Amino acid sequence: MPAFRRRHLCSVAAALALTSTVPATAAHAAHADAADASAALREVLFVGNNWEGTADVIRSTGDFAKIGRIDVVPDKDERMAEINADPIRWIAFMTIRNSVGEGHDQFVDDMYSTPDGRSVVVSRPSFADVVSIDLASGRINWRFPVSGFRADHMAVSPDGKRVAVSASTGNSVHVLDIETGKQLGKAATGDKPHENIFTKDGKYIYNMSIGEVNTQTDAPWLDWTKGDRRITVIDATTYQQVKVIDMRQRLDAIGLKDYSDAVRPAVFSPDESKLYFQVSFFNGFFEYDLATDKITRTKTLPKNPATSDDRTTFVNDSRHHGLSMSPDGRKLCVAGTMDDYATVVDRATLQEGPLVTAAKPYWATVSGDGRSCVVSESGSDQVTAIDFATGKKVVSVPVGDHPQRVRLGHVEAGWTSPSAS
Repeated sequence: MPAFRRRHLCSVAAALALTSTVPATAAHAAHADAADASAALREVLFVGNNWEGTADVIRSTGDFAKIGRIDVVPDKDERMAEINADPIRWIAFMTIRNSVGEGHDQFVDDMYSTPDGRSVVVSRPSFADVVSIDLASGRINWRFPVSGFRADHMAVSPDGKRVAVSASTGNSVHVLDIETGKQLGKAATGDKPHENIFTKDGKYIYNMSIGEVNTQTDAPWLDWTKGDRRITVIDATTYQQVKVIDMRQRLDAIGLKDYSDAVRPAVFSPDESKLYFQVSFFNGFFEYDLATDKITRTKTLPKNPATSDDRTTFVNDSRHHGLSMSPDGRKLCVAGTMDDYATVVDRATLQEGPLVTAAKPYWATVSGDGRSCVVSESGSDQVTAIDFATGKKVVSVPVGDHPQRVRLGHVEAGWTSPSAS
């Protein structure tokens, strides 16, 4: 073989060898970077203290001890100046205070951390906005005013890149880029959109509209005055409505015509074949089968003898408000808000466990290790962990004024509260 051909083949072989090693090296580097990024983050629970305007950051497992605190209204003076200068906004602000706020301002409804653990995104009902707050400095990264006069529940896409927020008086859901606050889409809903849930593949958003919850027309025969209450299924790419599920028809089909169809907190089974949900005024929950489009089971939970059956005394029409499921799908955890307890329910039998005393529990979530249900006790300013296996209380931890939403998230390793807090 001529020398020049041997040299050429050797050069090609060397180039191929080099090329074949680059992807492996790059993949290894990418894996290492991802591992480093993961190792640099600490999993926590964010607890939103609605009336106080703070969020406590606590451990996600174990003793759930407090790690730090965030001021979620660092721009309060600026926002209040805007509200006081606008008569319409001032009326809306005061209406929130004197109705859904029970005489208090609502400064934090929901919150999620960004994937890098550097910021937390917060919906602020009284300010009708969503803000991103830098966890290191406590400063606001971006602000998005929602349509209407009140921001409500949020949800984050499985990849952590998008956040959906209900504009409760705007009858719509905004979907934002979690890093920039730029609106990616907007979808119409029923009256007073509330809970949002992304499907685990990120393709759809389930929005639950609860209608008018601050009126005194709470008798079953006046149910029609509560407005358009429904589940709106939204395509999370086009932000178009895919389907509407009206639980009125499904409840009527099983003879429960006097029950409200306002779907409150809800949770999917792990395979997303079943949806478990609470409704206004009801001490219990329902199981809905998505394939058959029917309510398949009803669970009525005990009433607290000290709780009045007068519907007008239920805060925002919610007798029970808070529902979560263990990661294995075997247990449900229910916050019995007006009945002052929380309980773990076996999903197969629907048998409840011990009734764990809790003061106006307002939300239920799952601990980082999946072993506990964590409920916010808005009436006693603490969060309480309940063991899924035994149904018994593990620990209670004091937090700020009127804790509501509790969400798993991340902060950077070694994070401490911003000095401004």
